[in-house]
Amino acid sequence: MRSSLSSLKAVGVIAACLVSGSALANSTGISGHSGKQANMTCMNSGCHAGGSSTPTVTIEGPDTLAPGATGNYKLVITGGPGSRGGFNVAVDNGTLTAGSGSKKLSEELTHSQPKAFSNGRVEFDFTLVAPSSAGTINLFGAGNSANGNGAETGDASAMSKKTITVGNGGGDDDGGGCSAAGGAPLLGAVLMVLGARLRRRR
Repeated sequence: MRSSLSSLKAVGVIAACLVSGSALANSTGISGHSGKQANMTCMNSGCHAGGSSTPTVTIEGPDTLAPGATGNYKLVITGGPGSRGGFNVAVDNGTLTAGSGSKKLSEELTHSQPKAFSNGRVEFDFTLVAPSSAGTINLFGAGNSANGNGAETGDASAMSKKTITVGNGGGDDDGGGCSAAGGAPLLGAVLMVLGARLRRRR
C-alpha cells in the first residue's frame, strides 16, 4: 500500500512539473507582462531568461492620432537568440485589435503561437483606436527573443514604450486641391483673359 502511495506521489510530482514548465513557456501568449503594470515584466518574473544577448524591442507607428482615429502599429524584435519571438502589448487608454498571428487576452495583445524570425527580426502587427478626447496615451510592449528549445531557458526579453499624442491636428491640404483663398486669384485672372478676348471680337 505504501509502495502504491509513493508511486502515486511520484507521478503527481512529475505531472506538476510538466504542467508548470508548460505554463512558464507561455507558447500561446501571456498578458500582464508588457510593462504597464509595475514590476510585472518578463525580466522581473524570471521567465524566458538566460540568453547570451539582449534583443531590441521597438513599437513603430504614428506619433499622433486624431480623437477616435485608428492607427496601424507593429512591435518589432531584433537580436537576442533570435529563433522565435513572442510579445505582449498594452495601452493605458484606447482600444487594441490584434493582427495576424496575435490575439486579445485580458484587453491586451499577445501572440497566438511563437513567430519565426526572418532576416534577423520578427514583427507583430496591431491597430489602436484612439480615445475620443485629446491628450496623451502610452503603448507598452515587451518582446521575447527565444532560442526555440521549447523551454524558457536560453531566451531573452526586452521592453519598449511609445507615447502618442491624441488631438485635432488638421494641417494644410497637400493633395493638390484648391482652397478658397488660393483659387480666387486664379479665377479672377481667367475671367480677365476671357473678357479681353470678347472685347477683341466685338
